[in-house]
Amino acid sequence: MSLSGLCAICERLNVDHGCDRCGQLVCDRHWDAETGLCVECRADVDGDPSRRDIPERGPDGVDTYRF
Repeated sequence: MSLSGLCAICERLNVDHGCDRCGQLVCDRHWDAETGLCVECRADVDGDPSRRDIPERGPDGVDTYRF
């Protein structure tokens, strides 16, 4: 099922899931099917921030800027 909106973590279109804990809309990449939680809540519950899998990129998906 595709929900209306952007992934709350990566801003990708066509989010497919809502976190059972915080209610954020997230894409497949940022949702844990086993727990029904987004990766941010899963990291909080597990106490392991490395599980978040959040890319270190700019807001527009570009990781290098030249001026």
